[in-house]
Amino acid sequence: MKTTLTFLSSALLASLASPAAWAQKPLEFKDVFDFKYAKNTQLSDDGKILSFSAKPYRGNANGQVYDLTTNTLISTVERGTKPVINKAANWVAFTQVPTLLEQETSEKKSSLKNNLILVNTQTGEKQQFADVKDYVLGNNGQWLAYRVDKKAEKDTPAEDNSEEKSAITPDKKDKSFELVIINLKNSTTHSLNNVFSYALSPSGAQLLASQSFSDGNNNQLVLIELNNNFAQSVLIDEPGVVAQSISWHPDKEIAAFNLGNYVNDDERRRQYSLKLWQNNTLSTIDSPNKEWVIGKTASISWSENGERLYFENHPKLAAKIKAKEYTDEASLYDFDTIREHKALNVWHNNDAQIKPREEQQWNKVNKNRHYSAVFHLKSQKAVQLSNEKVSDLALNTNRSQSVLGYSDQAHLEKIMYGGFFADYYSININTGEQTPIIKNSPFTPSLAPNGRYAAYFAQSQVQLKDLKTKKVTALSKAINATFADDKHDYPSPQPGYGFAGWLNNSSQVLVYSKYDIWAFDVNTQRAERLTNGKPSNTQYRVIKLDKNHAGFAQNDTLLVSAINLKSKQREVAKLDLASQTVTNVLSGKKRIDVVKKAKHADKYLFTEQTYHQFPDYYQSDFSFTAPKKVTNLNPQMVDFSWGEKPELISYKGFDGEDLQGVLIKPAGYKKGDKVPVVVYFYRYMSQRMYDFPKMELNHRPNFPMFTSNGYAIFLPDIRFEIGHPGKSSTQTMINATQKLIDLGIADPDKIGLQGHSWAGYQSAFMITQTDMFKAVVSGAPVSNMTSAYSGIRLKSGLARQFQYETGQSRIGKNLFEAPELYIENSPVFFADKVNTPILIMFGDKDDAVPWHEGVQYYLALRRAGKDATFLQYEGEPHHLKKFPNQVDFSVRMMQYFDHYLKGKPAAKWMTEGEPFVEE
Repeated sequence: MKTTLTFLSSALLASLASPAAWAQKPLEFKDVFDFKYAKNTQLSDDGKILSFSAKPYRGNANGQVYDLTTNTLISTVERGTKPVINKAANWVAFTQVPTLLEQETSEKKSSLKNNLILVNTQTGEKQQFADVKDYVLGNNGQWLAYRVDKKAEKDTPAEDNSEEKSAITPDKKDKSFELVIINLKNSTTHSLNNVFSYALSPSGAQLLASQSFSDGNNNQLVLIELNNNFAQSVLIDEPGVVAQSISWHPDKEIAAFNLGNYVNDDERRRQYSLKLWQNNTLSTIDSPNKEWVIGKTASISWSENGERLYFENHPKLAAKIKAKEYTDEASLYDFDTIREHKALNVWHNNDAQIKPREEQQWNKVNKNRHYSAVFHLKSQKAVQLSNEKVSDLALNTNRSQSVLGYSDQAHLEKIMYGGFFADYYSININTGEQTPIIKNSPFTPSLAPNGRYAAYFAQSQVQLKDLKTKKVTALSKAINATFADDKHDYPSPQPGYGFAGWLNNSSQVLVYSKYDIWAFDVNTQRAERLTNGKPSNTQYRVIKLDKNHAGFAQNDTLLVSAINLKSKQREVAKLDLASQTVTNVLSGKKRIDVVKKAKHADKYLFTEQTYHQFPDYYQSDFSFTAPKKVTNLNPQMVDFSWGEKPELISYKGFDGEDLQGVLIKPAGYKKGDKVPVVVYFYRYMSQRMYDFPKMELNHRPNFPMFTSNGYAIFLPDIRFEIGHPGKSSTQTMINATQKLIDLGIADPDKIGLQGHSWAGYQSAFMITQTDMFKAVVSGAPVSNMTSAYSGIRLKSGLARQFQYETGQSRIGKNLFEAPELYIENSPVFFADKVNTPILIMFGDKDDAVPWHEGVQYYLALRRAGKDATFLQYEGEPHHLKKFPNQVDFSVRMMQYFDHYLKGKPAAKWMTEGEPFVEE
């Protein structure tokens, strides 16, 4: 397959191929601050306007608006974030945040306010609105409504001594603000006080608003006609009334909202009702189960065509049990009252989940759990979709016949040690019928649009189930192709490569093998290979740009990614389903990603990137014959020496398997030079061959920071043996690194190793087995599998047993079956064998690996008289989040390698430490 490069692409490649094209200056840490990335990218429905926030790693964002018809930047917005393009694409709205200096120096963050900036896409002119809490921009661009971020005035009774003072107060977090409505065509305005929630109709003709006052007496729901008179109708007027989640139909003047009342001050037990405003009439949509109710946190959403309204409900909660309180002298000595004030969790052996997981799930999921239902607008019928049996949905609001439901409730105990499992169902949207697909599955099925068929992976084969006849067929059994992931090196069932989707008529399911896309007919079970990637070692995958995509038409032409698994090039091709032909459209020695398509236009955005080419945006139509570069976010790149062109290095894994790694030599490298090397790894890394390096400072090395300062960076693939992950990864790493030495590139006395989390463990273990590395920086490593095995992952609340038995640690047996394997793979037991200086880094609020795993290793190394330094970052989780800590660790990492690999003087903290001082 051949593709003609555009003149722009050819010229860019030519310039990048020559090191002389890059300026001489090496990167410094402060230079990383300036690199910008596009955040919250928006493409208008008509494909004419592109907008995003150009966010530097450190600094103030810059909102940008592009006219794609002329391919020009038409406006910028200082500190512009979170752009929104209205449907008519005549306005782009930016939230303008305070300056970074204001954010860093303000003692009271709540005093900082955002502004709203509107950009006229026809003229580029801007309008500013100060102190904006939130806003809604009309589809046609005529109307803007926003709430002013200032406390609403309290309404007080006429007489302070009135005996009718209301106790109907809003919930603590429910705030009301003044609402301002502006006609952007003639600048007329209207305001409404104490607005809690509001929404504009799709035509821009009406606005619904819920007004909530501090005493609750004047609460009401109003409808405002958006005309010069701003005529106002009161739809509901009663003390304490409040509307949540107002949502207009996508095309019609129909609105839905949840209505409650603050009279009940128990937020969890307050009952809301689902209301529908249609034809100037307010009606109630009852839950299918009359005993079920709607709670405060329930969400509502319309299908794209507006035929269905999805809402949430739950069984009525039992009455809240009032706790015993101290009320008099006798109660102070009452045994039951005293015990009522205990702080206790009872961990019982029959609990399905351990208490931390139960608590995490309660707070995150179960405390305010709702189930899904749907209201069919045409038939005026409500149908329950999920319930206690099938609690969750993979909800795609565009699917018209069925959705996938699932529940893990029967497997909660197994999840503690065996990984994640669930029971899956096809749920009929029209009837609510729940048809079982597969139980106790670690893999998610793919459900046909009509709900009759489901495909899933089990017993290392693609299975097709006819949900009507319950017949299961192994579709892939007779096919000469690899459908089970052949790189799966875990002690758990092999996953498949996944599903591309279904034809709209449910007649075929598109399935991925290792290389290709296959179409399986559900009636004949015959397979057709739609691509031919195996001969060229190319892996084809459908590019999905629409999250709510329901199915493919038989004559569709699909965009697919084409990844050469050997060279790592990622290209873009077209797959014609009717003719089953593949045509390459974007190619080159780079990574190419199609990232967006305009909803109602033939307009696509894609990026091209290499180690030397930032992934700027390009635009094209579906032909991709004449793409145009749109952005140039980091022109300063030409000021720096960056490093040489990445190369793929081949070597053998621990078991003789052919593996690859990416080598990036330092800028100005001359053949024959033996240079210091920093090895960064995790599992598979060679797929990063054409990736632009992430320009940030965090738990990993900034690659250009090293390659522009005399280091080579090496990113090797690592493979593992079940039961012996430490020794197998060590042998693989030795093989990979020795290849660099044999090639005469790596100075054998100047090779460093850096890894975080799972790679932090590997690096900590490797130095107990080999002296090949002269310095190691290990982030968040497990050091003692016997202690970590019975620990808890704080973020999820899960026991860590599953990770060791069937997950990443790959032991394959529990601690009681094979204690020797847990010891064999634990570096703490071999600390006395370490001869390599090691820098250990942990956040002491690590929510994945207990930070005392680092303490254990440090103390063992210290006791054995080894060169070990421990960095404890206070209040940090598994990955450093606080900017000062990210910068600090990056600087220390460079200083550490500079000393041990380049012979530079050791920083004072390396020789003397830093005393604890607290003022």
